[in-house]
Amino acid sequence: MQKAELASSTNGETDQGTIAFYRHVLEALNASAIPFLVGGAYAFNQYTAISRNTKDLDIFIRRDDYSRMSGALLQAGYKTEMTYPHWLAKIRSNGDLIDLIFSSGNGVAEVDAAWFDHAIQGQVLDVPVKLCPAEEMLWSKAFIMERERYDGADIAHLIRARGGQLDWQRLLHRFGPYWRMLLSHLVMFGFVYPAHRDLVPIWVIDELLERLRHEIRTPAPTDHICLGPLLSREQYLTDIGEWGYHDARLTPSGNMTANEAAIWTDAIQRKGEPS
Repeated sequence: MQKAELASSTNGETDQGTIAFYRHVLEALNASAIPFLVGGAYAFNQYTAISRNTKDLDIFIRRDDYSRMSGALLQAGYKTEMTYPHWLAKIRSNGDLIDLIFSSGNGVAEVDAAWFDHAIQGQVLDVPVKLCPAEEMLWSKAFIMERERYDGADIAHLIRARGGQLDWQRLLHRFGPYWRMLLSHLVMFGFVYPAHRDLVPIWVIDELLERLRHEIRTPAPTDHICLGPLLSREQYLTDIGEWGYHDARLTPSGNMTANEAAIWTDAIQRKGEPS
């Protein structure tokens, strides 16, 4: 297990009451011995040294641990709510918010044992915690391409900061059939940082380009599927609602039920929800 090289930053704009809430929850979870990881802006800061104010704290857990964690938090004085059953629960306290995340909004990046096997040690708000691995952060961010949010810059900054230490083989495995997404971000990285393109191993690019060459020379699939909803819950609604494409998020091709996708779609009009 690696150890974080940078100390966490709380950002001077964060309210002291919010910080106390975050710290109390982290300490309660440490005392519970239920595995959890810190991600979001705090982990991103420790990997890239980029500080930004955040409106919440992202805690990553395994779905199977949610009930136990909810019980431990209740003993600490906090109720949890299962906001979106396919990926996200929340802890609220006096207007402050902590997200409990066990997958990604598109259902692809489920938190499994490997997240914990490759986590790094760090400190958040002076509390010792484990942080999400950079590889899994990159994997989950690669699919965020909403009209109002695109995480491509985060990926470029992660590769710039950690490219030499990334487990590229594990990244390839994580992306699986969605390897085109990884290739697209690596091409963009070379555009953004031409002087640092050697941070991406040549064999990775060769492997992905060979897959692309092979794919474009084979017959196109006959199933009428749109993978766009894996990138945006809103911008491909016409495709799946009017043009008859199968939603790639839904089982058996994806990990979401039709009801979970409907709940996620209904939330589009709500202000302040994560994308």
